[in-house]
Amino acid sequence: MMQQLPRRPLALGIATAVLGIASTSLQAETPAEAIFAGGCFWCMEPPYDRQPGVTATISGYTGGELENPTYDDVSSGDTDHIEVVRVEYDADQISYEQLLDIYWRNIDPFAVGRQFCDVGDHYRSAIFYQNDEQRELAEASKEAMDERFDETITTEILPADTFWAAEEYHQNYYEKNPVRYKFYRFSCGRDGRLEEVWGDEAGGPTFD
Repeated sequence: MMQQLPRRPLALGIATAVLGIASTSLQAETPAEAIFAGGCFWCMEPPYDRQPGVTATISGYTGGELENPTYDDVSSGDTDHIEVVRVEYDADQISYEQLLDIYWRNIDPFAVGRQFCDVGDHYRSAIFYQNDEQRELAEASKEAMDERFDETITTEILPADTFWAAEEYHQNYYEKNPVRYKFYRFSCGRDGRLEEVWGDEAGGPTFD
């Protein structure tokens, strides 16, 4: 089923403007969203799930034209879709800038057409922005990475496209299959490479 981004009803928006009702309470009821591609989506859920203010993480696919893509479709490399995680969060508790801080420290920002042991453009790293503010913050964070490292940052910054949720067995895989998940993560060399790039910052902070 296609996952639609939440939209504010037009009638409600007009009523709010006419009556002069503050919109902050309405916005608080609808979680903000961020979409990140960092290789295997199984591994991108845990660093966000532990953050106060993150209400949900959903593994899925975006960036391609095929409707209702399956894992087999995307992993074949025959689509333009990328594995991503959609993070739903309360912006009053955690900011988009903080989500970006976590993101960078969970990827290899120098890899081309891959992340760790997973090879293919569908595993490449990318930040999908949903509005101008997210785009500006994402670009600023990438510039900060450029200044920090001597190597070229290959992570893309792209406009958000239709998000398709992955199959149910992929959701919260690290909780459903902890032994298999840990074996995969270790054998893929993810943590070792993160430590090479980020040192003590690998995995990102946990914000209180």
